[in-house]
Amino acid sequence: MAERSTKKQKELLDFVDEFIAQHGYGPSYREIMKAMDYKSVSTVAIHIDGLIAKGYLRKRDNSARSLEVVSANFRPDAKIATTGSAKEKWLVDAINDRFTEYESKKSQQLLDELYVLIGALKILGLDEAHEAAKSRLFKTQK
Repeated sequence: MAERSTKKQKELLDFVDEFIAQHGYGPSYREIMKAMDYKSVSTVAIHIDGLIAKGYLRKRDNSARSLEVVSANFRPDAKIATTGSAKEKWLVDAINDRFTEYESKKSQQLLDELYVLIGALKILGLDEAHEAAKSRLFKTQK
């Protein structure tokens, strides 16, 4: 069972989500530190690691600016819905990979694949993941 988030974590996650929506990439730890009025980058790292452990954020790889928001419906009192199936995890990972590829190549084939994969989330009853992916798709196409 996932832990509940704190008010500070919600504020940080909201900042990261908004930053990504505006810039198309994740913020640096220093940008987060300045925006959140933290005193050190290590404070940012502690909060980011906590959000990653709870499943709200993830890093695509070990490079800078690779933070991604996993749960679009982040609330201080919310619990993360996790799926037990490896196939469902594979589907979410495949969608995130296609988004990354589409954002760099903008091919129609990748866009079509995204629509099919996102539709599969709905069919499998993964409504929260479906809504988050659909929202990201609309933002990507603007």
